[in-house]
Amino acid sequence: MFRKQLIAVLFTVTALSAARFDDKVRNDFFSGFFGNQAALERGMKVTAEVIGDAITQNSPDLAEALAWHGSGLMFLSGQKFRTGDIANGTELWIKGNEEMDRAGTLAPDNVGVLIPRASVWFAASREAPPEQGRPLLIKAIADYERVFEIQKAYFDKLGMHPRSELLFGIADGYARTGKPEKAKDYFNLLADLGPASGHLEQANAYLSGTSYKIRGAACVGCHTSK
Repeated sequence: MFRKQLIAVLFTVTALSAARFDDKVRNDFFSGFFGNQAALERGMKVTAEVIGDAITQNSPDLAEALAWHGSGLMFLSGQKFRTGDIANGTELWIKGNEEMDRAGTLAPDNVGVLIPRASVWFAASREAPPEQGRPLLIKAIADYERVFEIQKAYFDKLGMHPRSELLFGIADGYARTGKPEKAKDYFNLLADLGPASGHLEQANAYLSGTSYKIRGAACVGCHTSK
């Protein structure tokens, strides 16, 4: 489930992120999260090299590399947990979060940092115990809202998919944290996008006071695994 949810929200990165370092590693990480181990290893290797290379320490690539490498560590931690390897899973979980936190400190307004790490936190928060999941969810909401603020002036010019995924992420996050008024604000924005958003049924369900389903990776896709 973690993999499906992670892939679904990471699709958002394509149209919302600036075309920079993200372009070098995105497809390998997507393929890796779909099960292509070799692709994941490539992505992890490239990002680890950037992180470890002293020459890049003043480069904007460092923050994005940390965000993606951290997302990979979180994904690998999930694999460890599922096999019962709690010790190594916990170590990867902690390191992945530390890298993503550092990425945000280095580049707090870089969409290429905010989207990958928030996407991972949204997905991980669904599977983690509440005491671990809720802090991740709160950080993920904050990242997505920051992206929304950064892009508000031209948000309606972006593609339908990235707009709907961003709005749904924030709306669903607020619904899960027990903030119905904030959730309602974003579900209304989502409903205004109409059926092409792929989330109209969920928005209408929440606004009418009924529950809605999380569809995993069944988004209005813009990538395929290679």
